[in-house]
Amino acid sequence: MPAIDSLFRQMIEQKGSDLHLEQGQSPKARIHGELEILPGHAPLTEAKMEELLRDIAGDARWERYLSTGDLDFAYAIPDFARFRANYLKHEGGYGAVFRVIPSKVLTLEEIGAPEVFKQFAGLNSGLIVVTGPTGSGKSTTLAAIIDHINATQCRKIITIEEPVEFVHRSQQSVVIHREVGEDTRSFQTGLGGAIKSDVNIILVGEMRDRETIELALTAAEMGILVFGTLHTNSAAKTIDRIIDVFPAKQKNQIRSQLANALKGIVAQQLLRSADGTRRWASHEVLLWCQALPGIIRAGESLKLSSVMQMNKGMGMQTMDDALLEMVKAGKVTLEAAYMKAQDKSRFRN
Repeated sequence: MPAIDSLFRQMIEQKGSDLHLEQGQSPKARIHGELEILPGHAPLTEAKMEELLRDIAGDARWERYLSTGDLDFAYAIPDFARFRANYLKHEGGYGAVFRVIPSKVLTLEEIGAPEVFKQFAGLNSGLIVVTGPTGSGKSTTLAAIIDHINATQCRKIITIEEPVEFVHRSQQSVVIHREVGEDTRSFQTGLGGAIKSDVNIILVGEMRDRETIELALTAAEMGILVFGTLHTNSAAKTIDRIIDVFPAKQKNQIRSQLANALKGIVAQQLLRSADGTRRWASHEVLLWCQALPGIIRAGESLKLSSVMQMNKGMGMQTMDDALLEMVKAGKVTLEAAYMKAQDKSRFRN
């Protein structure tokens, strides 16, 4: 058994979500959103870090890590848990973070997702973007949506991820997982290949560069339903981020493509519960409506807040409205919501 497995088990026993290993420091776990030291462990030396990390990476991946300073892959303890591994080198030496990937894909009901998320599963084409900071639950939300489609519809679904996180067994749909670095060279090549494969739905783990975003928009315009992620914290910033990736001479073309393709944006954040026993997800939801294409083409993303407030009956909501509802329901404290809010004046006593 790899030596690191005991750390994983200890972290999960304490209901942690992430294991943090840094050379020169004791192991830590993120538990209900707070980083805490795992008891009973001395600071990790360089030799100990190499033992822990190299053992599960294997020689080929370890050499790649040493040469590039970064490494992403998935690791599993059979019949126990899977983890998303991220290795990095820094000033202090070796470092790594491992996120728990639940062995069971949670349903939309189990994660408490808004009912409107099921509408995404009924779309035949277009672009849906799920956004939020690292660790906000984007992958869990997307996995729940894909699970709903897989269980209820006959579609061909291809996921392109680095690494593959949630593994879906084909049910009504055919689900194919492709891992960047293992099954395909890059997000761009994987996405380009998927477009040619008679696919209905593509999940792009991260729209991290211009080429990937451009291909995702092209696929959406071609009649494919595309789900992707970005590290933004609002619908308005998501649209601005997509446009800003492109040079000035191309922005009008991309605005037009995005106006035609975009069907929804979900901006997500996780907050510690009021009783400190779990975390709750808060969602900003923007859906397609008649006003949306014109706003995108005109570059008037600041108007989106008003659009979401005027269309609550469709299932839209701003992040601040969602946060206030969670406070009223007693799920989170006013202080926690204040820290995540955009208009903080609404959260002052």
